Amino acid sequence: MSTPPPPMPQTAAPDWQAAPGSPYPTYTSPIPVVRTHLGHALTSEWTKIRSVRSTMWTLGVFVLLVVGIGLLVGLVVSGSDPDMGGESPLALGFFGLLLGTMCIITLGVLTTASEYGTGMIRTTMVACPSRGRVLMAKALVFFLLAFTVTLVCATLVGFLHTALLGEHNAKDPSGEEWLKATVGVSLYVALIGTLSLALGSVVRHSAGAITLMIGAVLAPLVIALFMFSSSLADVQEALFEYSIPNQMGVFYSSSLSESGPSGWDPLWIMLVVTAAALGGAFALLKKRDV
Repeated sequence: MSTPPPPMPQTAAPDWQAAPGSPYPTYTSPIPVVRTHLGHALTSEWTKIRSVRSTMWTLGVFVLLVVGIGLLVGLVVSGSDPDMGGESPLALGFFGLLLGTMCIITLGVLTTASEYGTGMIRTTMVACPSRGRVLMAKALVFFLLAFTVTLVCATLVGFLHTALLGEHNAKDPSGEEWLKATVGVSLYVALIGTLSLALGSVVRHSAGAITLMIGAVLAPLVIALFMFSSSLADVQEALFEYSIPNQMGVFYSSSLSESGPSGWDPLWIMLVVTAAALGGAFALLKKRDV
């Protein structure tokens, strides 16, 4: 009859392990427990937005369009039109910025919708269960980034046009005109991008949200151009007045219509629309599963 194996020697439990018979709540983690706040979410979103290639591509193309087209338009006008009739040279920055807005729209949508496409949103919500905090952090980080990049580009283009057209009977821009053509239009473009971010959170599909936003930017103006019936004159005028290209033109004193928004009105309109979209995105984010 075989003898049983000798018992294994008992070893002392490590310092981090509870002794036999003791409750595990006595365990103390070496990792400090810190109460999370909005600052942590902002840091996380800033790390994400600056580390993905889509940010560099979209903002790189944005800078190329705004500065490149702005410089090209300035050179063409300075070489072919020696007399600007006292018009402000800042108005020429409108063309490049309108095209560049498509890049800001794309980046805004990707900031939220791309996480649903890759499934990364689940990790984000596990790390920060407060969904409203996540959406707010995304919106704040994106808005500040879009505003800063747009402000730098718009200011650079403004100085280029002023230098190129200063000897062509161009009007010297006033302080208010500079403020609207730089800070004002930068705030407006950043709000358009934040509106795109909210739409991306609602639709949860990058291509669909980008298509909807580009349609919202261009469709009213295109539809108005083909309204030839006199019975639709009022509708046509409203589409002209409140289309996004026309509202952007207000900041450059080059509105498509003599009536409608003026001064800083486009900024307040876009602010209300963006706030409503963010409110809707937050309500849906609280109700739907990720």
